[in-house]
Amino acid sequence: MPFAVLFPGQGAQSRGMGAGLFERYPALTEFACDLLGYDLAAVCRDNPDDILARTECTQPALFTVNAFHTFEREHREERPADFYLGHSLGEYNALLAAGAFDFQTGLRLVKKRGELMAAASDGGMTAVMGLQPEELQEVFRQDGIDTIDMAGFNSDTQLVVAGPLPDLRTAHDALKARKIRFVPLRVGGPFHSRYMDPARVLFEKYLKDFTFTAPHTPVISNVTARPHDPTDFPHTLGAQLIHPVRWTDSIRWLHTHDTPLECEEIGGKSLLNMLKKISAPTPVPA
Repeated sequence: MPFAVLFPGQGAQSRGMGAGLFERYPALTEFACDLLGYDLAAVCRDNPDDILARTECTQPALFTVNAFHTFEREHREERPADFYLGHSLGEYNALLAAGAFDFQTGLRLVKKRGELMAAASDGGMTAVMGLQPEELQEVFRQDGIDTIDMAGFNSDTQLVVAGPLPDLRTAHDALKARKIRFVPLRVGGPFHSRYMDPARVLFEKYLKDFTFTAPHTPVISNVTARPHDPTDFPHTLGAQLIHPVRWTDSIRWLHTHDTPLECEEIGGKSLLNMLKKISAPTPVPA
């Protein structure tokens, strides 16, 4: 039975996260505080002025806490993963766990990513429940909505869309008229959509200054729903900003290796709850 370790992304942050961890890694905590320019441990503990909701703070904070959880797991010599998989930001923790880069490099990447994504603040995201992708696209087609992108395929029952705020409100009206359930997400921009392309260009340029190592354990890419090609990290990690998170396809690809699939989530259960709503692929007859 294959075993996968999962890492959540933005939205999993909470006040008090990392309690008891920062003091166990004083050197890495000091590095993080110096790089970020603020007391990260205090920010995670107290969340003053809801700073953890700001993308440029959320991403390095969550990356650091998830990294420390991963180090603790390794120190306890728990079951090694056959695959690593992260949702959006969580992909960086998956790559760290698989040895593609060290903590210091990962934090630099995530800091830059968060800053660039925060700058693209003219938009938002919405989760839509109970529709297949083609059904949602047909709703938008009927109402002449062509400025909203698919940003995430989270499960069989949840899709995520992104776009400019006025256009999202139009999309909400279309969904309300058809009594389709949706929930606007608390994020700072239209992530994983065409509107992130300026950020993608700058981030890919930034990524080319870093050296990556081939992962010792396969890491499933949000973009391709297949294991990362270590020769193409700058392009793939840049492309992640403008492509939808193919979480459903990623889990189904893991299922093709064996069923059932055993998973552990670092720091929470939101991804495990998604997994319960993803059906295994139908076997193809010989």
